[in-house]
Amino acid sequence: MTRAIECRTAPDGCVLYQVAEAPDSLPPVRPRDLAACWDAARSLALAGDAAPSRRIRFLAASGPIDLHLADPDAACWAAAVDARAALTTRYGLALCLRLLALVSLLARSGAARAECTLSGGEALLSARLLGAAARTRLSPNGQFADGLET
Repeated sequence: MTRAIECRTAPDGCVLYQVAEAPDSLPPVRPRDLAACWDAARSLALAGDAAPSRRIRFLAASGPIDLHLADPDAACWAAAVDARAALTTRYGLALCLRLLALVSLLARSGAARAECTLSGGEALLSARLLGAAARTRLSPNGQFADGLET
């Protein structure tokens, strides 16, 4: 069943999305697509272009869940994913949330960081980490559900 993702731009330039489901119902993604989005986000960040903030409202059965990507880095990462796999699709939105969850995981998990090699100013992610991030179920708040295993 295809669920609609409504999108509009607010007067302040913020891109607003309304999603007719919860984050934990979004699909898994292909590891190669997640890797491509990782690379695209890095390229966009290095270009130094500003990206609009984004607000995503999920209409979960338990009540609305709001994510606000106002941080310039998060906005940049979301813009890179949007350019590759539209955030108005379930798959594009799943890629975006998984990419942001992966960044969060790398910031707080030594085990995840061990799956990342820094080389020449780039962060190279292992195939194991990308595979786990691509297939692990998302939680109701859009992070990885407990049990992300590499």
